[in-house]
Amino acid sequence: MLLDEHPAVIISQCVSNFNVAPDKAAIGRSESSYRNLERFRKDQIKVEQDKLHQLSRNLSSLQSQHNVLTQSHNPAEHAADILRLDTEKFKVAKQVSDLEIEEERLASELDRLKAELDEVDAQGLEGGNMRRFDESDEDSLLLKLRIYRMMGISPEIDPLSGNYTKASLVSKTRKGDSKHLDFTSNVSRKYHADFIWDHI
Repeated sequence: MLLDEHPAVIISQCVSNFNVAPDKAAIGRSESSYRNLERFRKDQIKVEQDKLHQLSRNLSSLQSQHNVLTQSHNPAEHAADILRLDTEKFKVAKQVSDLEIEEERLASELDRLKAELDEVDAQGLEGGNMRRFDESDEDSLLLKLRIYRMMGISPEIDPLSGNYTKASLVSKTRKGDSKHLDFTSNVSRKYHADFIWDHI
């Protein structure tokens, strides 16, 4: 078959009739996107590999520590320590309970003694002075004086007025500790009671 034109010319004309520029541009963009994606993927893989290496190092360090602790751990000694600590805990708890009971008992005893002192003071002191001696109250007065002396309190009579205006206080717990109280001073009965209580 004879052609009117040279085949190269025919092929060139055929190719020129096709618009391949957009396709080439699309292929170029695809290649660029692929390269960017490939680079991003490699960067991500590197970051994840670095994290994995760091975690591997941490795991190795923790395993080493665990091995050291496991080798140095003695179950028998641990159980003995726990038992000893539990025993000490129960001992301390019992001591605390005993101290609380003793504290309550002493507080009750203190309240009782204060009440007795207030009662004796109310019966024997009036405005800071003890009552005048009355023959009809001799037994009561002697009983009060005995109680006072048992507590280390020695009332003193004023020879002029016949009233008990002073008292000497001797501590039963502190040897040689002696105090003197003047009932004629202008202070409250509460002060006298507190002073006596603090020094007997």
